Amino acid sequence: MRRQRTDNSQNSQLLDPDDPTITGVRKKCLDDYDDEKRNALKQMDYRRRRKEKQKVRIEFNVTSIIHRHNFLLKLAKALMSFGAPSHRIESQLLAAARILEVDAEFIHLPSVIICSFGDNDTMTSETHFIKSGGGLSLGSLHKVHLIYRSVVHDEVSARKATEQLDDLLSAKPLYSWWFRCILSFWLSMLICPLAFGGSFIDMWIAGAGAAVLCFLQLNVAAKSAMYANVFEITTAMLVSFTARGLSSIRSQIFCYTAVSSSAIIGILPGYLILSSSLELASKNIVCGSVKMVYALIYTLFLGFGLQIGSDLYLLFDPTARHHLTTLAADISTSATIIGTFAADNSTSGNSSLSSGLGPVYGTFTFTNNTNVMQADIINGCYRPKHFAWYLQPFPFWTEFVIVPLFSILSSLANLQPWRSRQLPVMVVISCASYASNKFANHYIFNRSDIVSAIGAFTVGLLGNAYSRKMGGTAFTSMVTGVLFLVPSGLSQAGGVTADGSGVDIGSAMIAVTIGITVGLFMSQALVYMFGSRKNAAVFSF
Repeated sequence: MRRQRTDNSQNSQLLDPDDPTITGVRKKCLDDYDDEKRNALKQMDYRRRRKEKQKVRIEFNVTSIIHRHNFLLKLAKALMSFGAPSHRIESQLLAAARILEVDAEFIHLPSVIICSFGDNDTMTSETHFIKSGGGLSLGSLHKVHLIYRSVVHDEVSARKATEQLDDLLSAKPLYSWWFRCILSFWLSMLICPLAFGGSFIDMWIAGAGAAVLCFLQLNVAAKSAMYANVFEITTAMLVSFTARGLSSIRSQIFCYTAVSSSAIIGILPGYLILSSSLELASKNIVCGSVKMVYALIYTLFLGFGLQIGSDLYLLFDPTARHHLTTLAADISTSATIIGTFAADNSTSGNSSLSSGLGPVYGTFTFTNNTNVMQADIINGCYRPKHFAWYLQPFPFWTEFVIVPLFSILSSLANLQPWRSRQLPVMVVISCASYASNKFANHYIFNRSDIVSAIGAFTVGLLGNAYSRKMGGTAFTSMVTGVLFLVPSGLSQAGGVTADGSGVDIGSAMIAVTIGITVGLFMSQALVYMFGSRKNAAVFSF
């Protein structure tokens, strides 16, 4: 028996702005154009047949029911494979089904989409399970969106669109693994001084660690299911062990926080937590909660690996542990002592000590307000003024070079084609994201969620305005700017290492992503609140 949709479920379903119930667009013909044309030409004479072939056809979307079903299934697989925003997948599939006049329902679960096609004539239904996984691929995702929009706007046939989706799904990755390792090297190298206060020497070590990590991820973890289960822990241990060893050198030229935070920035589940927050904000409870829990457990693994790697080195080098403890005591501005306070002289006064009531027992806290070493700590790194220039943080003017370069490389790392109209837009939006985040940090302290919300609002405002006024794809143009907010927000929360505690890292990432979620939804509501609705499909966060 075919399942009927109730009024409540229909009203609660988030509709895509290109849904035919909103746009009013309808297909002109549902028959297969090739079969119709072939049968009509057989019954014509030579002159009428030649004249018919010379006509320009406008209605392209004239396919059979089987081809329409195949297109919807391929579209679902392509959206999941290329990292589409999960809270929009159901609405986009429903919009495509309505424009193709297919009785279909879709349920999106993590890594699975359940597609159910109904048949009113036979009163039966056909259910398909589409399982797919994959990472973010901005170039392929933009092409999928163009195919989806052309079908929804009745510009191309579902049969031709299915062939185009097949070509995309079977295509090789845009960049080779060694080129992606080089991109990972430069990304961690640039983010080290930009977000975590690293020096000129720290950035090279962080880049080398990120390149090794990317190699293990693409060539070892992707081919070995056994190693993939412990990939996060082993890589975090390796990075933390190396960073702690370098930071224990007596010359103090390396910073543990900057090196370890920057090297693992490529495997942080920032986009996963952001996607889960968007799911929960869109009232998709099941999918959002599952992804959120998985992202938190993943973050706990990273924190555990960082702590184990650091403690493992300190176990082999006891002098480094003693030096670290002494340094922490010297930096501390207060000392707490539990004991007895008694006078050893004949001081007069009205105190309990001089009046013969005996000594005072309790806890005593002594504060040092003139700690000289505390002034030399910058972003968790020891940077005294007598250090050479290559051991100092980068000056402010270097951000005007590093931020655009990091934005370009981050877009390429997410498989955005080099020669594309979207790339300059991504860089501009990403630079605006960092500028607004930097400006907000000067006025709002110790609130990474509010600062991230301001940066995300700027990204959403520019991205949705670009999509609305210039016909671009909002999602792909905003991804680089949104992902830039994750390390920037984490640096304000104390860095990725967060004293090695995975719980602290997870809470910091949740605070950042909640702020990003609020900013994105507010900006989208503001942009589409005024003016007439655009005809292009909205493909945004």
